[in-house]
Amino acid sequence: MGIGGSDMYRQQILDHYKNPRNTGELEDPTFTHVGENPMCGDEIRMDVVLSEDEETIKRVAFRGDGCAISQASASMLTEKLHGMSVDELEELDRDDIVDMLGVDISPMRIKCAVLAEKVAQDGAEIYFGEKDLDKTTTEDDD
Repeated sequence: MGIGGSDMYRQQILDHYKNPRNTGELEDPTFTHVGENPMCGDEIRMDVVLSEDEETIKRVAFRGDGCAISQASASMLTEKLHGMSVDELEELDRDDIVDMLGVDISPMRIKCAVLAEKVAQDGAEIYFGEKDLDKTTTEDDD
C-alpha cells in the first residue's frame, strides 16, 4: 500500500476507506470544488457550507473514487474541518495531513494524501475570489 506506521493507524485508514464519513452531497453548499490526482486516478468532490459570517466551516461532505489513502484522507479531513475557520483551512499543509493520517507516506503516495486538502483550500480560494481554477490537480504538486 505504500504506507508504514503503527497497525492502529493503518486500521484507522482502512476503516475510513471502507466506512467513509461525511459522504454525499450537501444541499445548498456555499461552494463545491473538484480535484484529481491523474497519476493514481483519484477524484474528490467536496461540498462546503460556511457559517453566515463566512468565517467558519459549518458542514462538509465529499464524494470520490480512488485509492485507500486518498479516500481515507478525505474522510478524515471532513471530520477535522467541521468547525474550523477558513483561515485555519488555508494554513493546513502536507505535514498536517501526514500527521492526521498517522503513518509514513511514500513520496509516490503523498499526492493521494493531500488531494482533499488541496480541493478544500482551492474551493475556498475560488469562492473568495483569490483563485480562478476549474479543477484542482496534484499533477504539478511537488
